[in-house]
Amino acid sequence: MVLDSIKNYGLYANITERLAAGFNFINTSDLLAIAVGTYEIDGKAIFAIVQEYDTKDEKDCFLEGHTKYIDIQYMVQGTEMMGITTKGNQKIQSFDVDKDYTFYEGETSYIKVGAGMFTLFFPDDLHRPCIRVGDVTKVKKVVVKVQI
Repeated sequence: MVLDSIKNYGLYANITERLAAGFNFINTSDLLAIAVGTYEIDGKAIFAIVQEYDTKDEKDCFLEGHTKYIDIQYMVQGTEMMGITTKGNQKIQSFDVDKDYTFYEGETSYIKVGAGMFTLFFPDDLHRPCIRVGDVTKVKKVVVKVQI
């Protein structure tokens, strides 16, 4: 798991060409103006999901993981807490192989992710996004899915 400012994306873009393409989308798109939706970058190998939502109570947020994709989660506007942990002996609640997610039960540590910051979640990283910081607020986030 990585948490950093988008200013430092170059430290991670050279890990793979696909990560570089994902960071390129983030850095060359007008993310304040872009509409909510899914945007192909390289077919199913790399695509971006632009989201807008209200943050929630932790009890309403899911601990999730992925096996086929790395997530770049870039916070365009707003701030949220994310629960984080690595895969271990967490109990699986549900999964969808085609949509590449598994929901887990488990404890997490917390990070605060504000505008201009991004996280990288690899297959061993579990994350619980969308948690409110104080009052419920609106967030705009881009999740770039990078196929392994």
